[in-house]
Amino acid sequence: MAVVSVSAQQLSNPKHVDSADKFHTIQSWLPTPGVYRTASGAPGPMYWQQRADYDIDVTLDAEQRSLTGNCRITYHNHSPHTLSYVWVQLDQNRFRTDSAAIMSRTAPSLTGRSPFSSIQTLLTEQTFDGGYKLDSVTQGAPDQEQGDPAPHLIVDTMMRIDLSEPLEPGESTTFGIGYHYNIVDAKLIRARGGYEHFEEDGNDIFEIAQWYPRMTAYTDYTGWQHNQFLGSGEFTLELGDYHVDITAPADMVVAATGTLSNPQEVLKEEWVERLSKIAGKKKPSFIITPEEAKENESKESDESDDGETKTWSFAAENVRDFAWAASRKFIWDAMAVKVGDRSVMAMSYYPNEAEPLWSQYSTESIALTLEVYGRYTFDYPYDVAISVNGPVYGMEYPMICFNGPRPDDDGTYSKATKYGLISVIIHEVGHNFFPMIVNSDERQWTWMDEGLNTFLQYLAEQEWEEDYPSGRGPAEKIVPYMRGGNQRPIMTGSDQILQFGNNAYGKPATALNILRETVLGRERFDFAFREYARRWKFKRPTPADFFRSMEDAAGTNLDWFWRGWFYSTDHVDIAIDSVELFVIDNGDPDDEFERKRRKEETEEITLDEERNRELRRRIDWQPGLKDFYNAPDYDEDKVEESDRKAYQKHLESLDEEQRALLRRTTKFYVVKFVNEGGLVMPIPLRIHYADNTQEHVVLPPEIWRRNSKEVKKLFLTEKEIVRLEIDPRKEIADTDKSNNHWPPKLEPTRFDLYKRKKGDSNPMRKAVEAAKKAEKDADQEDDKDADEDADKDADEEASESSDADEQQDGKEKSPKESKKADPKSEDAPKSKGKSAGQQEDSKKDAKKSGKPPASKEDDQ
Repeated sequence: MAVVSVSAQQLSNPKHVDSADKFHTIQSWLPTPGVYRTASGAPGPMYWQQRADYDIDVTLDAEQRSLTGNCRITYHNHSPHTLSYVWVQLDQNRFRTDSAAIMSRTAPSLTGRSPFSSIQTLLTEQTFDGGYKLDSVTQGAPDQEQGDPAPHLIVDTMMRIDLSEPLEPGESTTFGIGYHYNIVDAKLIRARGGYEHFEEDGNDIFEIAQWYPRMTAYTDYTGWQHNQFLGSGEFTLELGDYHVDITAPADMVVAATGTLSNPQEVLKEEWVERLSKIAGKKKPSFIITPEEAKENESKESDESDDGETKTWSFAAENVRDFAWAASRKFIWDAMAVKVGDRSVMAMSYYPNEAEPLWSQYSTESIALTLEVYGRYTFDYPYDVAISVNGPVYGMEYPMICFNGPRPDDDGTYSKATKYGLISVIIHEVGHNFFPMIVNSDERQWTWMDEGLNTFLQYLAEQEWEEDYPSGRGPAEKIVPYMRGGNQRPIMTGSDQILQFGNNAYGKPATALNILRETVLGRERFDFAFREYARRWKFKRPTPADFFRSMEDAAGTNLDWFWRGWFYSTDHVDIAIDSVELFVIDNGDPDDEFERKRRKEETEEITLDEERNRELRRRIDWQPGLKDFYNAPDYDEDKVEESDRKAYQKHLESLDEEQRALLRRTTKFYVVKFVNEGGLVMPIPLRIHYADNTQEHVVLPPEIWRRNSKEVKKLFLTEKEIVRLEIDPRKEIADTDKSNNHWPPKLEPTRFDLYKRKKGDSNPMRKAVEAAKKAEKDADQEDDKDADEDADKDADEEASESSDADEQQDGKEKSPKESKKADPKSEDAPKSKGKSAGQQEDSKKDAKKSGKPPASKEDDQ
């Protein structure tokens, strides 16, 4: 399924005021259903997807910060097609200085001030020796130990391997790729993996991702997904089984995708014992304590053997990727989380610098995510879920994710840091569901994983605590983006997205929240969303599969919704244009006369009428001009008896039900709504009545189906309507509240008062004031030195007097007491610094000798 151009609208209709039919079907934009993908949105009877199994042996050189690996890939062709070549992703090539990612990057703004880090990043990217260095590329049968050299071609971040013979449907082949590369400094170069160096103790945290050649996805909707990796569009990957051996320095702790196959060989005995006792505990427990991590990070630790290594073996089944982390600095805590009828080990790895924030919130956040996401989709199928603290702020992989927030150096943290940590962990652990298990194509449709995951993240955050400060999800949060410019539709290729966070995360999450709360309701939405997730678990859905699944399970045509929210940049702005009141006229001539009389009595006269009262009227002084129509008893509105008889005759012709209708006092209000933003939506409306009661109604989106620009709606009520309000509960992301009220509501804009201060633009005055301040400070310092000298003289006199008294009494002090008594004694404890008087003497002596005075550092 290709990314459809949003300009592919239906033919314009010049014979209707609304030429763009917002309810026109989008089926022509979606791929035709078939045996692979059905019209209901479910996988078809002949659905297929490729598979790739990996056997990898990798070594971390911590000193050189490099990796050397051998990757053996067994590729299974489940497609109905014969393949003469395959494509492999070489994602580390993005860090080559000549990569498309770097060469296509536009210039940053260098006007004004630039942070050091930005310039350091620019310079590092131009000199870093990044990218894969391939040592060998071979091909052979799956049971062949060593394959033959395979012809291959590298195209930026992709590599084509030409097969020795065509790979038929149902057959498998094996590739061997030997490689090495330098690991990026993730604090200097923005990356999804890398290392972080700690100057204080000389250690690193390594977060290793996109670290091995990965098979490119081959699909029924696009063939080979060989869009280059430019940095934004993430990955489209095949599911498979992994066996990975990671060789690292012996004193490092390794966390990874999968389960550890050899714990007895790499873990200390006490760590293994602590792990065995986790099951019965309801809170996270330390496997590696903060004290043990602190000891381990020391290069001089007895446990650290220079040059010694350990090999950690991990196995993972039915995953689409593999990532890992290693460091001497890791604290490790864990807890068991009940998922269905089994337990999942939730674990966190982090340095002491992350405390106390991480031990309190990381593993608990993992547990919440597994529980909440499972309710809305399916039970988490893996044995472990891991959160690692390091240089990457937030990045996801099967069973493991990297998360960055830490407290300040003193252990305190802001509210934003606390909730930022909880939210990013929920988000990254949540990615296990989308796209790690529901294996969507991130390279094309970022919203299918980021948007769906952000939506579920919002639901999980609200189950953490009341009034959780969620940044995305509620309709009102997306209003500034929807109102603004520089946008592209959600259905845009990942690397072409503008305002990435709002477009791929915020807008689709908000759309789904509105769909759940306002359009479908929670019951229907939750059933449909769960059905989609379960249909496509461990399979690869497209947007069409999502759209069709939601409609199929919810029983509602949502073409208007997908068209507006996902294929356009329209926004929501519904206004109340006018309100008209109609009542039934019963036809009684006496009633009509009385209404006219009351109206004339209460109607204010015009300015002309008021000023014309003093005019001399010709008819008043010229006889003969008055006639029948000027007579006092003539009244054109007077009710004649014939009128009454005619009305009575009319009543007699009606049946009782019709006569009852004439007596009704029902009020008919006609409200005109205008769609200023272009995005058709339901109209949530609150009606306020004169008796201080109110009513909330939601007009369905179909009200716009004949004219998406303006509609009129009739409201019948026995009560008087005094006020109307659109979207009072902020549920549809309406971007302009000022036109949501009838009668218009005037909201005050507040302005601040301040006392105007006289500006000082006189540099000479500033210089004079600075000199006076310096002179005053010097005088105060001299006074302080004089006071200290006087105190010193007094102390010496007191000491001499005390010595004389002791000699006279014939007593002697112990050496220990003497040290306390005489600060000048050679045996007295040495002071860390000189007194102000001593420093001044030092300066005077230095001035005489021509040598510089001793510094504080020298004293210490």
